[in-house]
Amino acid sequence: MKPLLKLTLSLLSVVTLGSCSSVTVKNYDKEKPTLKLEEYFNGDIDAYGIFQDRSGKVIKRFHVLIKASWAGNTGILDESFDYSDGSKSKRIWKLVRQDDNTYTGTAGDVIGQARGEVAGNAFFWKYVLDLEVDGTHYHVTFDDWMYLMNDQIMLNKSKMSKLGVSLGEVTLTFIKRGKLQ
Repeated sequence: MKPLLKLTLSLLSVVTLGSCSSVTVKNYDKEKPTLKLEEYFNGDIDAYGIFQDRSGKVIKRFHVLIKASWAGNTGILDESFDYSDGSKSKRIWKLVRQDDNTYTGTAGDVIGQARGEVAGNAFFWKYVLDLEVDGTHYHVTFDDWMYLMNDQIMLNKSKMSKLGVSLGEVTLTFIKRGKLQ
């Protein structure tokens, strides 16, 4: 390769990489209302969601009843899932606040620890889930974003991938029970 072409390609790749910006939870630092996980995830919450494959087709619809409580820095989210195909599942999260804005979490089907951070009205949460599909287990990564809209409603968008390849997205709306008129 000619030196000038090599230099041009190198500079182009540096400029391209440098111009890519990555959204972080800190981008939402000044957004309101301010999300406090211990306040929002406390009591009974209904969540309604869909899973879309990478083409955008809705594969499953579901409802989740979340019974949430906190004792000090530790929260329990007891989630009961009812899917549109009649199947059911359960996940119990144990969340631990690490400092003012970071959290760790564990659950029976989560590989290792989930890690998350709150800023402003947003929560970013990343974890690997042991997902069973037709009797086969897959370890899939979730990049999970939650946005508090008001004290009643939070929106959630999760990107699901395996080895960097997109598998689809989950979209949820959380609604605190007893809050909506």
